[in-house]
Amino acid sequence: MSDSSADKAILTLLDERSEGATICPSEAARSLAGDEEWRGEMQRVHEAVDCLVRSGKVRLSWKGRPLSARSGPYRIALLGKGQP
Repeated sequence: MSDSSADKAILTLLDERSEGATICPSEAARSLAGDEEWRGEMQRVHEAVDCLVRSGKVRLSWKGRPLSARSGPYRIALLGKGQP
């Protein structure tokens, strides 16, 4: 189970982007951390990403190639109509 504030941070950032745009997980961590050290939020973000992938809300990629699961560096995008 993921942290709902991390889910919300990820989905809010993606909603603010143009269709098909991606975010870096560190952007969500920075959003959660505020003035604090953002790296401490990365575990929460990774767990939220895993849940969002399983629920079919987001997709992952790296350098334009789709990823089926989080492994190494990755980008996050909303899973939209017509996307695998």
